[in-house]
Amino acid sequence: MLLNRIFIQLFLLFSLTAFSQSQYKLLEGVKSDKIRFQLINNVIIIPVNVNGIDLKFLLDTGVNKPIIFNFLKDSDSLKILNAKKIKLKGLGDGEYVEAIRSSHNIFTIGNAINKNQAFFTIYDSNLNFGPKLGLPIDGIIGYDLFKDFIVEVNYSSQYIRLFDPFKYKYKRCAKCDVINMSLFGNKPYIQGKVEQDSKELPVKLLIDSGSSDALWLFENEDKNLYVNNSYFNDFLGAGLSGDIYGKRSKIKKLNIGKFIFKNPVVAYPDSVIVETLISKHDRDGSIGGEILRRFNCIIDYQNAKITLKKNSFYKLPFSYNKSGLQVENDGVRLVKEIDINSSGGSISVIDDNTVKVKAVVGPNKYVVKPSYAIKIIREGSPGDLAGLKVNDVIIYINGRSTHDMTLKELVSYFYRKAGVKLEIKVLRFGVERVFDFKLKSPIE
Repeated sequence: MLLNRIFIQLFLLFSLTAFSQSQYKLLEGVKSDKIRFQLINNVIIIPVNVNGIDLKFLLDTGVNKPIIFNFLKDSDSLKILNAKKIKLKGLGDGEYVEAIRSSHNIFTIGNAINKNQAFFTIYDSNLNFGPKLGLPIDGIIGYDLFKDFIVEVNYSSQYIRLFDPFKYKYKRCAKCDVINMSLFGNKPYIQGKVEQDSKELPVKLLIDSGSSDALWLFENEDKNLYVNNSYFNDFLGAGLSGDIYGKRSKIKKLNIGKFIFKNPVVAYPDSVIVETLISKHDRDGSIGGEILRRFNCIIDYQNAKITLKKNSFYKLPFSYNKSGLQVENDGVRLVKEIDINSSGGSISVIDDNTVKVKAVVGPNKYVVKPSYAIKIIREGSPGDLAGLKVNDVIIYINGRSTHDMTLKELVSYFYRKAGVKLEIKVLRFGVERVFDFKLKSPIE
């Protein structure tokens, strides 16, 4: 099943200095540690304990110091040590955001512990990325973990394994390719090649596990990097400083090491974003989770190399959202379950009111179910032309109730083949409405 490409992009564009020595170490006698993760929309969510509080972090090779969004669940009671106010600027069309810089914190990830971890805490409730992924996200971590271990990322079995770099021994692997990386600003880059209009062009790409897209390229006339005539304008994701927009298209081919991807989907972010990203390291784009998940990887920052081995996802086709609808978790809804004695079963009736409490009322049981609302509609898309509106709450899709779906399951309908018909029932101001349309590809 193809995944939703809504992603989190958080490139911090500020200098990180004056932090004291910080290091993760495995507990004594432990040579490696296996940590299960959730793979949501091509990005990795790992458990992290911060000062005694269990949280969920996005594992992002594109981020420097950890960030915590301190308005979510248990993190409200998180101890913020040695706090200092600062301002941060990241991707997006917004302004700087206020944050707290904290040092000398204890981070525990599996059997790895850092007793002197610095992080940034952001209190802006508008930076809640959880609804876009369908589960709460408390923070992001990247370089500080990767620098201290050799990290195996097994996308197919959904675990990472942390190895002591001084005890790790590389194994021979005929089906693997070992690719040299370069580290700039504590972020990993590799060289690749793209083919456009029968021209093969070298590109410098950030390895970005925090992006769910396959490939980003930055338009550059001097390098002959440009979007072809078959593209559409689209929402690309959410950044630290606002939403990110650009174009989506396809290219003929992408080469990474000895691996070749034909007709991958590529995003071209708007020029303002590009100027920010290439100002320091002359990069040409990035590869994200839609490419990375097709491999099981060994990421070795200390020796500056990444080992790639094909997994069961490798041959999956590239796709994208053909509905034009961006849907998010919009809180919860109260659902009434009514017993049917004659059949011995039960049915669920959706209450028209959106609520954020759990309750049992009278003889009928009311349960809390997730609510999914349309937040962005691409102009001229099938969803737009059918008459759907922003804030419509989707309650059924092709006859199936959405309140027993995950966000990933719901959005997967939008990535089906062009020509597939969708019938969507929504609540609009408490009134049920039904719309139908066929998925359409604007770039085939």
